[in-house]
Amino acid sequence: MNEVLVRIGPAPLHEQISELISQRIVAGDWPPHYKLPAEPQLAEQFEVSRGTIRRALKTLIDKGWLLQVQGKGTFVAASTTIEQPIAQEMLSLAEGLSRQGLAFTTEVLESGFVAPPERVAALMEVSARARVFRLLRRRSVGGAWVALLANYVRADLCPDIDSYDFEKQTLFGTLEESYGLRLEWARRTFEAQAASDDVARRLELAQGSPVLYLEQVSYLSDDTPVEYSDVWIRGDRLRISSLLKRSSRPEESPASQT
Repeated sequence: MNEVLVRIGPAPLHEQISELISQRIVAGDWPPHYKLPAEPQLAEQFEVSRGTIRRALKTLIDKGWLLQVQGKGTFVAASTTIEQPIAQEMLSLAEGLSRQGLAFTTEVLESGFVAPPERVAALMEVSARARVFRLLRRRSVGGAWVALLANYVRADLCPDIDSYDFEKQTLFGTLEESYGLRLEWARRTFEAQAASDDVARRLELAQGSPVLYLEQVSYLSDDTPVEYSDVWIRGDRLRISSLLKRSSRPEESPASQT
């Protein structure tokens, strides 16, 4: 395994090792309850010190990917699906994966200017005869496809957006950095679906397999809708989490005051 480490570069060795281990877990090479080799063996395999291995393992233990049992060793945790804090923060899938330190790849399946579907046109507040940029991508982690994304972007706000390479650049990053658009808020809805033939094929699932469907409309600071997306997520690979805070104590009902 040591041949894939970059010995001279910006990423510390322990971070690279954590990433490689997480990729093995996501790919299923190291399934839940799998017992990792002992620290001396890992250090020998990666040709690093035991201290570097300990730092790499601690990162994954802190993230909940690994579990250490005193006197027994280190095991892959029972639940190893990737968790995205996508419900409480306007965070793209790519940003969520990057925040967790997970390497991912993006494949562009289709892109170009189209007339928007009726629902998309209404939500984006454009004419059905307007041109919007449609981008269809799928994203993988550890060699496994985790999500299929179909995005529509208002072409009047993003001229020449079709010239960008979205296998190397993120959509939100391009909107903000290249066009100076301030993405302020979004409306998201979630729904459990059975994968259609097309979704199943692109995510390498059996047709009818359960997937999580997410619909989102993203708005600028002046409440102008700029982007619409359909996202299908493999529930066996990716999990959505939400932190909820009770903002204030609800008023007591009259009955509770008697």
